[in-house]
Amino acid sequence: MFSRNLFVLSCGILLWGSAPVFSAASPNLVLILADDLAWSDVGCYGHPWHETPHIDQLANEGMKFTRGYAPAPICSASRASILTGKTTARLNFEFVTKNEAGFQNIEGETSLKAPPFTLNLPLEEKTIPEYLNDLGYQTAFFGKWHLNQHHQRYLGWSPTHGPKSQGFQIAEEDFGSHPYSWGKQTPKEIVTKGQFPDDSMIDRASNYLKQKHDQPFFLMVSMFHVHTPVKTECQWLLDKYERSIPSDSPARKRRVTYAAFVETLDHYVGNLLTAIDAANLAEETLVVFLSDNGGHPEYATNAPLRGSKWNLYEGGIRVPFVMRWPGQIKPGTQSETPVIGYDLLPTFVKLAGGSANKVDGIDISAVFKNSDQDLDRSLIWHFPYYHPERGYKHAIDEIGIGDFAVSKTHPQSAIMQGDHKLLYFYEQPREELYDLSDDRGEQNSLTKSRPAVSNKLRDQLLQQLRDQDARFPTKKED
Repeated sequence: MFSRNLFVLSCGILLWGSAPVFSAASPNLVLILADDLAWSDVGCYGHPWHETPHIDQLANEGMKFTRGYAPAPICSASRASILTGKTTARLNFEFVTKNEAGFQNIEGETSLKAPPFTLNLPLEEKTIPEYLNDLGYQTAFFGKWHLNQHHQRYLGWSPTHGPKSQGFQIAEEDFGSHPYSWGKQTPKEIVTKGQFPDDSMIDRASNYLKQKHDQPFFLMVSMFHVHTPVKTECQWLLDKYERSIPSDSPARKRRVTYAAFVETLDHYVGNLLTAIDAANLAEETLVVFLSDNGGHPEYATNAPLRGSKWNLYEGGIRVPFVMRWPGQIKPGTQSETPVIGYDLLPTFVKLAGGSANKVDGIDISAVFKNSDQDLDRSLIWHFPYYHPERGYKHAIDEIGIGDFAVSKTHPQSAIMQGDHKLLYFYEQPREELYDLSDDRGEQNSLTKSRPAVSNKLRDQLLQQLRDQDARFPTKKED
């Protein structure tokens, strides 16, 4: 264990003999990234029946952001943005990675052509672990990468663009207990109440936390839950939610299984928090929990928010976002300050004693002491693609609230400044303007009643995208 009780030098590193000793200005950093977990999926965010005691405890012991955002409505793009501190527009990484280069082949009629797929996070992009390695941190990664062209199998890590090529000193590939690991085998049912399947990925991360650390560390645990396929071997959980979910709930059968899946995710978060406590690291560790995008529309309602994973309405990008750092963040705090995943890099680097240049995020650590801190900036999102690729022609046209249906997502971008949020759709083109202070469900567009605001935000959005060398959808050739 490294000492925290020494005088601080300007770089945050102290000398005790010849060995570096790190101060409280250099906390351990643990980032837990859930997959497809909706903003409203967690008990502390108001879900009526999902039991998530460990995530709720994390919020009770730290700060819950009610307006925490993912950088993208889809997996790979969001992860790339989080790790680099840059928008997906600047990265030209706005979609999921694929097996091979090419363009979208949409099953249905579309008027625009989306940009070509980006397969790998470029090695020249400086990531969180690369910054922190330079500041004396050890860096470790466990879980879902999804930032390189699939290697040998779905989600397989590339030997040239995997985690170790992007700065992580320790990285171990493992699906854990997620159904990705099942193959053609269905695990034996678990009927004992309170028993969950062992998860080797979570065990690896927990063992890392429990080992002796002679320097501060950054640990990223990138969960596979609650991404499809949504399956569980916990029969006792299915029985519990069969009893607790109202019989008239829409998509009830899917939601029973999904509720069990969410509680399983929460259990694994609890394992990680227990490991931190067992190693006596809680006081010197900042824990961050968030999701990579909104919930899957066939399983998560996302209500009261409109939309879902794959689009830029609030249901696609507003996510659970919780931070805990004893002594630095007051327990039980709630903040309405908008924060986004690409803020994590500059925040982590600042806390580690460094500075990040040429990034789009900002250091949000001032919010730790002042939950009402106004960060005075705009947030942008860019999704110049269609979705779903397969089944587009059968998807419903209207993006609704809690309809448990896959809808058509058209190429779009968005900007948020204060309570105003504008979505820009490229096909017509057209805009929708919402005031989230009294319309978080984005039901009443204000483009006609507040034209000055709408025009200002549209022009600002398009100018920022041009400044970031964003890729735009183009007209199809005749």
